[in-house]
Amino acid sequence: MKVLMTGATGFVGRVIVRQLLAAGDEVVVLTRHIPGAALVLGSQCKYFQWKNLSEAPPAEAFAGVDAVVNLVGEGIADKRWDERQKKRIYNSRIDGTRQLVLAMKAAGVKALVSTSAVGIYGPRGDEEVIETGKAGDDFLAGVCKDWEKEAEAAKDFGVRVAILRVGVVLGRGGGALKKMLPIFKMGAGGPVGSGDQWMSWVHVEDLAAMYVRAVKEKQFVGVYNATSPYPAKNKDFSKVLGNVLKRPAFAPAPGFVMKFVFGEMSTVLLDGQRVMPKRLHDEAHFHYRYATLEMALKETAY
Repeated sequence: MKVLMTGATGFVGRVIVRQLLAAGDEVVVLTRHIPGAALVLGSQCKYFQWKNLSEAPPAEAFAGVDAVVNLVGEGIADKRWDERQKKRIYNSRIDGTRQLVLAMKAAGVKALVSTSAVGIYGPRGDEEVIETGKAGDDFLAGVCKDWEKEAEAAKDFGVRVAILRVGVVLGRGGGALKKMLPIFKMGAGGPVGSGDQWMSWVHVEDLAAMYVRAVKEKQFVGVYNATSPYPAKNKDFSKVLGNVLKRPAFAPAPGFVMKFVFGEMSTVLLDGQRVMPKRLHDEAHFHYRYATLEMALKETAY
């Protein structure tokens, strides 16, 4: 297959590219900076520049493309959320996806695998949430709802649309652990806030495999929770990570400190969802390489 990707140089995108190339697929990359992307992804991909997400991507990039993988978007946790940063987070996803869908329509591309996040459900306490769960009403939920709406617009002209609602991504060299590991390795890690909030996580290799299957298999349609079947409370996550690293992990980070340091963005750390990947289990019969937290952290934390 010939697959076009946005966000290919990111932590998740790099692994998807690797898995697609290993399967013998062609990969076309839309990127703001071609030399930098080529340095990260190598010479096997084909590159086209797309600098402004509010403008149309180059039409020639879509020639012969069978499917699009959409990972476009400003990083959620890159900066403190002032109004300008919230606008960047929102516009990069909504404008970028809208322009991508319009380009797919013009080119006649028939499959879109787009991205969302479990943040769409908002804080849910101990409730188990499946794909039919009600959306939340906070900032992240609003971003995700509008992001998904832009992707689903492609259905109007016959595109098969699959949307993966991604949880906390674990893996070597990036994701949630990139900032956490140095703290835990010093023995200064521990629960955040009460530690009772749920973390719905997924290993990056499993997540990439979900995208690849969604690209290739026509039965992947609609929304999927892209998480491990075993979410963990934050305090249990900290305990397992400490055990894997053979370091103490009982130094708490109080919620009021998180709110002072991160502002509104602290909701990402202090609130959670107990998300279950029901459709991946019941319909796709997805096999996880790293189903449990201990398996994922043992592979990741060194």
